[in-house]
Amino acid sequence: MKLQLIRNATLRLQYAGVELLLDPMLSEAESSPPIINTANDRRNPLVPLPAAYEADALPDAVLITHLHNDHWDEAARQAIPHATPILCQPGDEAAITEAGFGHVTPIQETASFRGISIRRFGGQHGTGDIGKMMGPVSGFLLQAEGEPSIYIAGDTIWCSEVKDALHGYHPDVTVVNAGGARFIEGDPITMDGADVASVCRHAPYTKVVAVHMDAINHCYTTRSDLRTQLEGEGLLHQVLIPEDGEWLEEL
Repeated sequence: MKLQLIRNATLRLQYAGVELLLDPMLSEAESSPPIINTANDRRNPLVPLPAAYEADALPDAVLITHLHNDHWDEAARQAIPHATPILCQPGDEAAITEAGFGHVTPIQETASFRGISIRRFGGQHGTGDIGKMMGPVSGFLLQAEGEPSIYIAGDTIWCSEVKDALHGYHPDVTVVNAGGARFIEGDPITMDGADVASVCRHAPYTKVVAVHMDAINHCYTTRSDLRTQLEGEGLLHQVLIPEDGEWLEEL
C-alpha cells in the first residue's frame, strides 16, 4: 500500500494493484470564496496543488466520502473522465450521475471493487443543529488480501461511529481529517487535536494518518499545532502528518 496526500482530504491510494483517488478537490488556489460564518476570510483553497500532483495519473476509481465542495469540486468533476467508476455514500449518487458520471455505486453497507472489500461507516460532521445542517457523511474501511487494512474516517469528529469502526475491525491504518474545522459559533465539525488524541488512546494498534489541514479557511488546527499537542501527550509516535504531495510507503 502507498498513500499520497495531495491536498486537504484528497488522497491517492495505491492498494492491491488498484489506483484510487479519494475526495478530489482539484481547483486552483483561491478560486473559491471563504466558507461563510467563519473567523477567517481567506479564499479557498488556501494553497495550490503540490508540484508532486500528477494530473495525468488517472485513477481506476474515485471514492467520495460526501459531496461538500472541499471533497468533490467542479474542477474534479471536469478533470476526471466520466467513465471512471465512482464509489460514494447512499444519497449522493444522483448528484454525481447528474454531473455526467455513468458508473456510480452507492455503498449501503459493503461492496467490492477489483478484489478490495469496502465497508461503510457513519460519522458525525459536528454536533447539534450544525451537525444536522452539515448532512450525512461516511467513512470507509478497505481490506484486501496481502494488504494492511485502512479506515478512511472522513469528515467526522470523535464519536461512537468512529469508535465502533475501530474496535470492531482494528484497522492497521486510520486516516483522520484533523483540521478542527469550525464556524464562528458551535463546536468543531472535524477532528481537532483532542479528537486525534482520543483515536490514538482508544486504538493503540492503528497507525494514524492526519490530513485535512492548512488548506481550507475554517480549519484552525494546523499541522504544527497537532504535532505540538501530540508530542506533549506522548502520542506523536503513533501519528503521521504528511505534507501536501508527500507519499507514505511504510504503513
